[in-house]
Order: sequence, then structure tokens, then C-alpha cells
Amino acid sequence: MRYHHLYCDEAGVSHWRDVGITLEERIFAPPAAGIHVSEPEMVRAMMFLKLHAGWSEPAHPTPKRQTLVCLAGAVLVTAGDGETREIAKGDVWRMEDISGEGHHTRVIGDEDFEAAVIQFD
Repeated sequence: MRYHHLYCDEAGVSHWRDVGITLEERIFAPPAAGIHVSEPEMVRAMMFLKLHAGWSEPAHPTPKRQTLVCLAGAVLVTAGDGETREIAKGDVWRMEDISGEGHHTRVIGDEDFEAAVIQFD
């Protein structure tokens, strides 16, 4: 498993990198057998969002350190260094570019973009 990580460097420029998720077998829901899970992270809030087909916005930093899980549709996200990534159904995107110029997002295709957002701070 992995997620797309968007972060900001000291100069205020956002960049992409892939982050692998470490899973360990644990008893998660006794009496069920052990399953492979990651370390837990404390969260502050969770919400759902929808961006309509054709939606596009100016570049901005993320308002909070958060993770987005795409449920439907797709967006094209451009980091400050110009690298783009498509975030589509099933993708996980960790946003940590909370300062600097941020990123630009636009919905691609004819389908609305739907996601769950988990905020940490």
C-alpha cells in the first residue's frame, strides 16, 4: 500500500513523493484472526466533499494537514514544482503543503469528484 504525499520545502514550493505504508499483523477485532494494519494516527475531524465536473480553482496551500481518499471521479493536481498527479477512485492523497504557494486542483472527466477527508490538525 502507498499514498501520494504532497509537501512543501523550505522555499515554499510543493512537491510530490510516494510513501509506502508499513503493515503489521495484529489482532484488530477479537475474536477475528489477525489482519495486517498500519500504526494508528490521531485525527481531529472527518468529512466528505464533492467537486462538480469541470471544477477548477486557483493554487492554494492546504488549510490543514489532511488525507483525502478518492471515492469517485478524478482530479489532476499540480504541485508548485510543476509535477502533476491524477488522483482517482481508490487513491489516497496526504496533503501537507500548509504553507507556500500550494497546489492547483481541477476535476477531469465528466464525473463529479467525491472524497472522504480526514484532518489531523
